Amino acid sequence: MSALLRYLNPHGKINYRVEILAGLTVAMTMIPESLSFAILAGLSPLTGLYAAFIMGLVTAILGGRPGMISGGAGATVVTLIALISMHGVEYLFATVVLAGIIQFLVGAFKFGKFVRLIPQPVMYGFLNGLAVIIFMSQVEQFKIVDASGATHWLSGPSAYVMLGLTLFAAFVVYVFPKISKAIPASLIAIVATFLVVYIFRIDTKTVGDIASVKGNLPAFHIPQIPFNWETLTIIFPFALVMASVGMIESLLTLSMVDELSNTKGNANREAMAQGTANLVNGFFGGMGGCAMVAQTLVNINAGSRSRLSGIIGALTILTIILVASPFIEQIPMAALVGVMMVVAIGTFQWVSFRIITKMPKSDIFVGMLVALITIVLHNLALAVLVGVVISALVFAWDNAKRIRARKTIDAAGNKVYEIYGPLFFGSVTGFLEKFDINEDPQYVIVDFKESKITDMSAIDAVNKLAEKYQSQSKILRLRHLSEDCKAILKKADSPVQIESSENDPTYKVMPK
Repeated sequence: MSALLRYLNPHGKINYRVEILAGLTVAMTMIPESLSFAILAGLSPLTGLYAAFIMGLVTAILGGRPGMISGGAGATVVTLIALISMHGVEYLFATVVLAGIIQFLVGAFKFGKFVRLIPQPVMYGFLNGLAVIIFMSQVEQFKIVDASGATHWLSGPSAYVMLGLTLFAAFVVYVFPKISKAIPASLIAIVATFLVVYIFRIDTKTVGDIASVKGNLPAFHIPQIPFNWETLTIIFPFALVMASVGMIESLLTLSMVDELSNTKGNANREAMAQGTANLVNGFFGGMGGCAMVAQTLVNINAGSRSRLSGIIGALTILTIILVASPFIEQIPMAALVGVMMVVAIGTFQWVSFRIITKMPKSDIFVGMLVALITIVLHNLALAVLVGVVISALVFAWDNAKRIRARKTIDAAGNKVYEIYGPLFFGSVTGFLEKFDINEDPQYVIVDFKESKITDMSAIDAVNKLAEKYQSQSKILRLRHLSEDCKAILKKADSPVQIESSENDPTYKVMPK
């Protein structure tokens, strides 16, 4: 039993009351989002609910981060809308299976660690863009579909009622924690709004107006598609995009929870859990998904720090599907909209406005660009990729300008160039400009004690320099190279002469 408790929460004791209530709250907020995105993609509402149940349960048990919540996220399903419209739902299930395999392999080969390469401005832009998306998706709930199937905004008394109830729910979420933190404020807001509607017989939009949530247990189902090369060429591009979007959002959510809880999650384990959950989804009729930032924040803000709340949330969704749908369908959408709007406001990194004057202009540009791409295209993978690439190019440019050379003549009359700053693709031009080949003596030494050869461009630059000196019957030698620099030069069959000594630098690598 003690081993089970340590597994559920490796960072301390489990507060069962907090975990259970947090799980119930999470389930309430996941249902309308899963339904909405399933319907948006042209799928059965149960396809979204099954995804919420399966993703939530599998990742809660196997994931690398207690407290994280996964479900049928819109971020992943929107990447598959074109596939569904062109080829149908069976191809969707096959794509989700393949995406799960890709994600599992990412974790198995320990590529999840590359999430550490995402700079802080990209994180700010990602979260700010996501906050706007969450908020605007709630604004969409102020629309209604009429008898002809046309969608239009609520107007008149119905609009005022919806707005009033939404503000009431948001007010409860803000105020209740000042009264008591024994029960999650989000759950109290949902219950309070429901009671107001029930007691005063208010006619307003409910969960049941979106779709019915009644169904049976998910059944095992092999996708009914041709198993051939043509099918693979159809589903693989979609699976790759879905896997990428799901991995990026999941691992960024993991990093966010790490900061909020001052604990460390396991990115590779989370990647394998996400892959396993999507694999199961494809064989049990779910639309797949990934970690959900908004629901994770609801869970963390409710006080959850263990796997138990995620398990409770998933089992609650299954219970609702099987037996409790008549009750859940009566919950006012305004209650859920109010809760999620507060979550969106909390997700927004307001600190980015306070520190904007203290940040480099390049970081400000990257953060705003990532947020803009996230908001306009709803493509989280593209937004983060663009942000990382631009940040890397800015970093390369800054470091390229910093390479310097100190020139001296040693006791033997040899010219010594002491290089400062890394030698890489961005700095090779500046590096080559430091040398005065025609005026240099017979022997020239390049001292790398304060530098490092990092890539193929650097190796090529050193080789070209040696060839230029050789063409004038002069000898170039490299001094104070670290063992890894010597290794890459040897692997590249570089003809450059290397001096070895006990004073060659070594770079200590921190253990995993």
